[in-house]
Amino acid sequence: MNIVIAAGGTGGHLYPAVALAKEFQQQDPETVITFVGAGRHLEESILTHEGFALARINVKGIVGRGAWGTVQALFLLPHAIWKALRLLKVKGTDLVVGTGGYFSPPVILAAWLLGIYRVILEPNAMPGLANRVLGPLANRIFLAFEQAKTYFNPSKIRIVGTPLRQEFSHAESFSPSGELKTLLVFGGSQGARAINAAMGEALQHSRILRQDFHIIHQTGLDDHARMQTLYEEVGAQAEVVPFLYDMPQVLRSADLVIARSGAGTLAELAAYGKPAILIPFPHATHGHQEKNARAVEAEGAAIVILQSELTGGRLVQEIERFLNHPDLLKVMAERSFARRITNATASMVEECQHLLANR
Repeated sequence: MNIVIAAGGTGGHLYPAVALAKEFQQQDPETVITFVGAGRHLEESILTHEGFALARINVKGIVGRGAWGTVQALFLLPHAIWKALRLLKVKGTDLVVGTGGYFSPPVILAAWLLGIYRVILEPNAMPGLANRVLGPLANRIFLAFEQAKTYFNPSKIRIVGTPLRQEFSHAESFSPSGELKTLLVFGGSQGARAINAAMGEALQHSRILRQDFHIIHQTGLDDHARMQTLYEEVGAQAEVVPFLYDMPQVLRSADLVIARSGAGTLAELAAYGKPAILIPFPHATHGHQEKNARAVEAEGAAIVILQSELTGGRLVQEIERFLNHPDLLKVMAERSFARRITNATASMVEECQHLLANR
């Protein structure tokens, strides 16, 4: 079977797609997977590390780009569709998977024109524009949040959760201690300057944070050198890295997580039952990260700090509250683990196979 997956841009789009690709290949080692993206450094780095090929198309997003940016993006679309048509024909494609974002439309549309089966994954509580536009063209629509189902044809929907790499399905028996020793900080696959800045401020003003914690901080490439120097200057116990490839191992060791609220991040937190301070990316399309975060907060698995309210002092206040109330940390961990769905990947692959078998 030949499968093309349109997934690029960020780790939030790539890692669920990687999980699906590996599950397809585990169930049928003859399956050939090709990813489609823009060939950015992050895409190349992650996919090379995971052992997958990447085909490049030149396409840009429309949302938030203004009138001229929209015209430029639309101008690129015909050539992107033509290139996608050629790719799907050459690969003898049986199935196309879109994970949202502006990479999906030309590939899904090309598959529709060729009569190739099409499925899309929408992992957010508020669906993105691309998936809402592509919904009528899809044969199946896989969702992670119940809240998203009102945007699509009910007959096409399957609510399965967010696909996770196999490593996340092997969490040990769950028994949160309530102790707070290791703090994991990451702002998504590319880092988050606002979170980095707030952590820098918090370190300078909190002796407890400097002396009593082991901190693991994924800074993103652009901010790594500056944050590395800051941690060294304040004498904190820290591992400061631009990117974390082995997130399952790192999450396993964390007692509390400070993070953005992309759908992949939230699913990974739940896999290990990790309580979190969530700081939604304020410029996410249609505010979907805040909607994701609020849904998790409502279940008692996290607290939310909006970026407009984020300061080093606020971070210290929340961290020390957990430190002083271990029962609160333990309850939040239990509620996080209650959100755990680790069979989403297998369920989605099984449904795709069933779809193809009945074509």
